[in-house]
Amino acid sequence: MFTGIIEDIGIVQNITRKQEIIFLSIMAPKIKLEDSQIGASIAVDGVCLTVTARTASVFTANIMPETFRITSLARLKRGDKVNLERAVAVGGRFDGHFVLGHVDRTTSILRRYQDQTAQVLVFKIPVGLETQIVTKGSVAIDGISLTVIYADSRTFKVGLIPHSQQVTTLSNKTVGAYVNLETDVLAKYSVKQMRANQF
Repeated sequence: MFTGIIEDIGIVQNITRKQEIIFLSIMAPKIKLEDSQIGASIAVDGVCLTVTARTASVFTANIMPETFRITSLARLKRGDKVNLERAVAVGGRFDGHFVLGHVDRTTSILRRYQDQTAQVLVFKIPVGLETQIVTKGSVAIDGISLTVIYADSRTFKVGLIPHSQQVTTLSNKTVGAYVNLETDVLAKYSVKQMRANQF
């Protein structure tokens, strides 16, 4: 489980592809990887991956076919920057919202504009997720815990404060760029329960 509070911006060192399987190596400049054992979880752009090997500053992970198909990680290239967060420690501070690292779908940036110090980004809501994204609710975009400023049936907006602009990759993504979207887990269960009660 994660909080959506990004710890580091990693740099993709190496990518090996075999059909829909990816072997990925990422440099983590700030994270102390000595604290992450083999088998530990690290969210890469919001995708929960398992550490399969590590040095003091680089870890490797395997991406399975489902992750290849559903997330933006299949688009990564050597040198790309990614948001990193280690799984939350038991008893640790929980500052964002419950983020599982289980990406629902990718979506794209439709528009971006400045609102004083905030950068506002407008995204398309993927088909089937309309009821899981609500105004003032929570979403994770590329692993970043964000509050939905506004949502209708087709689009939603989030805002990046200056701190988030500096410590995540999202402020540098252009219109049309694909990002990983994870809706609030509470919304998922609420929608399922409501549908079950209709029968």
